Amino acid sequence: MEFTAGGRLEVRISPADVGKRVSVRRLGEAGEPGGKFTDTVGVLTSWTNGVVVITRRNGECVRIPEYSLVAGKVVPPAPARRRGPAASYAELARVSARAWQPVESERLGDWELRASSGYMRRLNSVLPLGDPGRPLDEALSYVRQWYAARGLPARIQAATGAEGTQELLCAELAARGWEREVSAELHIGALAPIADPNVDVDVSRVDLSRSCGEAWLRRYGRSGDLAPHVPKVLASGPSVWFASVPGSGDSMAAIGRCVVDGRWAGFMAVEVDPEHRRQGLATAVMTALARQALSDGASAAWLQVEEGNDGARALYGRMGFAAHHAHHHYRHGGA
Repeated sequence: MEFTAGGRLEVRISPADVGKRVSVRRLGEAGEPGGKFTDTVGVLTSWTNGVVVITRRNGECVRIPEYSLVAGKVVPPAPARRRGPAASYAELARVSARAWQPVESERLGDWELRASSGYMRRLNSVLPLGDPGRPLDEALSYVRQWYAARGLPARIQAATGAEGTQELLCAELAARGWEREVSAELHIGALAPIADPNVDVDVSRVDLSRSCGEAWLRRYGRSGDLAPHVPKVLASGPSVWFASVPGSGDSMAAIGRCVVDGRWAGFMAVEVDPEHRRQGLATAVMTALARQALSDGASAAWLQVEEGNDGARALYGRMGFAAHHAHHHYRHGGA
């Protein structure tokens, strides 16, 4: 990466560039052998008291002493994806939110406060898609009170890694003591290759339905004690399909869920009984759901992969999915 002007390294950024994507080079920590340089690329989210904070694509905040900077410049937004559908963060955030509709919600400016008796973080957290309509500290106070009234910890879901994401908000939350609990990536891809994979797959065992039965719910890992609102949440969405592969007795060998919303098909809850793994059942479920989504008019696909789930990442990568952005759940430390 070129930082030089006339053969000299230059720091061509300042606190006025907060909010912009930058690339910086710094000298390694004092005492490090060889005085190595380290490059960091991300959004400049803070420059105060001699400390530069850069938020990387994955949400990690890198704190850099100002004195260690040897070069820096503003760089263009992250390059567009080279494969798959084009999509903005705002579009995907709204589509993925409609796929999991909360039991209760309230608007706070452009923020949506969501609650579902604690079932799933995404359904019990704020989705901020713009200005809350009041100063940030006042908005955060209202959020804490709103969730406390429902016996829930205050959480905010914020995204990083794409144009229009919320690196600045992530930095503001971290500075106020909100703790990042868990991160995930939203991946997108073309739908047709999922419906017609480059491997032999038997979809004859996959049953599709508009509703989830008791056996499906028992296989669903997140359902817990099957609170009454869980089936309602699972059935929410513009056009929902459930896939199941019968196992022995009344159990399910594999399940899946797909929500069709315009051109998008969202895949979730793809789970396989441990005794039936490595039989291609996850691929069969995805294929059957993709074919149904194609017939419903969809052409693009999305799904979410939690941080550290390397097995799922590899499977979906083979299907043509690639990361679009990351999102993170921040929890208020006093909750």
